[in-house]
Amino acid sequence: MSDFHASATSGSGPEPGRTPPPRTRETALRHRLAELRGPDVPPKALDARALAALAANPGCRRRAILDGAGVDKTSLASALGAPSVFGQSQFAFVRGNAFEARVKADGGAELLRLVHEKLDRDAEPPRDTQAPDLTADGPRGRTARTELALREATGAAAWTLLDHPMLALDVAGSPAFLEPDAVVVHPDGSWTVVEIKSFPVLDGSADPAKVGAAARQAAVYVLALEELAARLRPAPRVRHRVLLVCPKDFSNLPTAAAVDVRKQRAVTGRQLARLTRIEEIADALPEGTCFAPDRPAEELTAAVEAVPAAYAPECLSACELAFHCRARSRAAGAVTTLGRQARAELGGLATVDDVLAAADGAAGDPDDPAVAALRRAAELRAEALGARAGTLEAACR
Repeated sequence: MSDFHASATSGSGPEPGRTPPPRTRETALRHRLAELRGPDVPPKALDARALAALAANPGCRRRAILDGAGVDKTSLASALGAPSVFGQSQFAFVRGNAFEARVKADGGAELLRLVHEKLDRDAEPPRDTQAPDLTADGPRGRTARTELALREATGAAAWTLLDHPMLALDVAGSPAFLEPDAVVVHPDGSWTVVEIKSFPVLDGSADPAKVGAAARQAAVYVLALEELAARLRPAPRVRHRVLLVCPKDFSNLPTAAAVDVRKQRAVTGRQLARLTRIEEIADALPEGTCFAPDRPAEELTAAVEAVPAAYAPECLSACELAFHCRARSRAAGAVTTLGRQARAELGGLATVDDVLAAADGAAGDPDDPAVAALRRAAELRAEALGARAGTLEAACR
């Protein structure tokens, strides 16, 4: 957004006799997203964790436009009266930063040793390693600096550690800027994503749910690296085995494992491709729609409800607006509150009232497999309750 604001506020306008430069499609979209977010509200960066959650629910246009516009969904949920408890605790955040600093100490010597040990034993051990400076102004500047550093490192035939590089990934027609913990360039020019997490590995195993979440997050970085690599000639190889680094047992000593993310990468790429383009969602919104958290609650509610959502119980662990969407879904009697599997099995029956009416025979096409199954289930239930009532009556006698 800084590029737009700079062009909009510099000078007093075009010079006499000069035609102002045409507004590009990208500039127009960024202007529109700024209006949706609020002109004085800074954008919230879309990180890989949020992007993985978005890819897990590609049918939710509400999350797509809010994340694409950089809306702070935590503040928005609080303004709507449904504050979220989703997110990382401050203690876990501090602990994670301390552990990451230890892993990357001494120029990342221990981290590179782990990469060599777990992923590339045939290469020469890391000795004279490189760690380029990636500082630049703004996410676009950092992205360009990262690309330049990767170009140089790919042909250097040496171990190179990129600490917190900035990658760009196209998401529904809008760039998302992502910051992995590290990317390592091997002497053969291939690239590896490194994820550093603070959850422990106890007796050689870790929490499968947390490992799965880390793998999905790393898969997003792999996709972004593949987009970057495709622009280089020859294109470097992006390794699909990432390095996951965690504390060992109850100590602060690092241990690592190679995690194959090919499945997560394929699923995430496929889901992101299904996302409706951001400009299509934005163009369908009423004029003047704004998600700034300082707006009146009624106005915010109307703005949020103007965008269709695809609520599922899984949203409670992945989206800050989950409580608000759940309340609205329950109030509407939507079957999505029962879970995606139940929603898929019920076919065209979208509400609980529709389901009950179909089961009672008051509505629904009897040739519909879902309706037929519901009526058969209702018959079995009636038989079971009737048999139980008869048994209780006999016992009372």
